[in-house]
Amino acid sequence: MNSKTVIYSSQAPAPIGPYSQAVWAGSMLFVSGQVAIDPKSNELIDGNIQLETHQVMRNLGAILEEGGITFDHVIKCSILFSYMNDF
Repeated sequence: MNSKTVIYSSQAPAPIGPYSQAVWAGSMLFVSGQVAIDPKSNELIDGNIQLETHQVMRNLGAILEEGGITFDHVIKCSILFSYMNDF
């Protein structure tokens, strides 16, 4: 059985529920979904889809970096919208 390693970055928001920011399982890194929370202020960025998206991407980038990889290594990403007009 492959081992797994939990990844935690202080540069991304702490998990709100009983999950990890990311987990290495064998040679794959599984990253939890992120929201637009600024980890420095712990405030939700809200009301502007561009600002929200940039914050989410910064959070994901920090987690990837903590795991020792970059966006260049990502092979699948799912994005959920509350409003399709934001697409």
